[in-house]
Amino acid sequence: MELLDFTALAAAPLATDPFPHILVPHFLPPAALEAVAADLPPIDKGGSFPPGSLRLGPAAAALMAEMEGPRLRAAIADRLGLDLSAAPTMVTLRGHTGPRDGRIHCDSLAKRVTVLLYLNRETDAWSRHEGCLRLLRGPDDIEDFAAEVPPVNGTLLIFPNSPASWHGHKPFVGPRYSVQLNYMTTDAKARSELRRHRISAFVKRLTRAA
Repeated sequence: MELLDFTALAAAPLATDPFPHILVPHFLPPAALEAVAADLPPIDKGGSFPPGSLRLGPAAAALMAEMEGPRLRAAIADRLGLDLSAAPTMVTLRGHTGPRDGRIHCDSLAKRVTVLLYLNRETDAWSRHEGCLRLLRGPDDIEDFAAEVPPVNGTLLIFPNSPASWHGHKPFVGPRYSVQLNYMTTDAKARSELRRHRISAFVKRLTRAA
């Protein structure tokens, strides 16, 4: 089974409003999404989890490997016109959103590029715009958005980070699965985040084994 639709990624437009981004519906095609969703563990608390700290079934584990693989790296670098050949990667999985999540923010500039892949099926909550990521024109108004991304159906979102890449979502509490891949800088701050990520993975594995 082809897990990822690279043809769709190559064809998706590079939008510029409110900041450069690429949106690819069904990047994880329906059959692959069903297989991956069935292989995800229940996550009933917030936070980002390194894949190595979770019990993933084979389809979900294969997806995590693809997300960090050379084919996706090359495709994203080509679409954004960036050299990502030496960029370290950081992958996390989220499965639950709480009332404090989704506040307007820009990602750390230690992250050169943010990639989000959404693993949820369509529900009424998303049609009410709860938990739908908004790409914002500024830091003050969740309603001042240029694009809204329902976190469903294997949708992929890619954007290079900048001090103006504001995003957030309206409150949602409940299951909300997403994979976040970051291509990092190689400076001290990025090394610190990667080190914290690896320590978190180790601690979570210990907790799981206890």
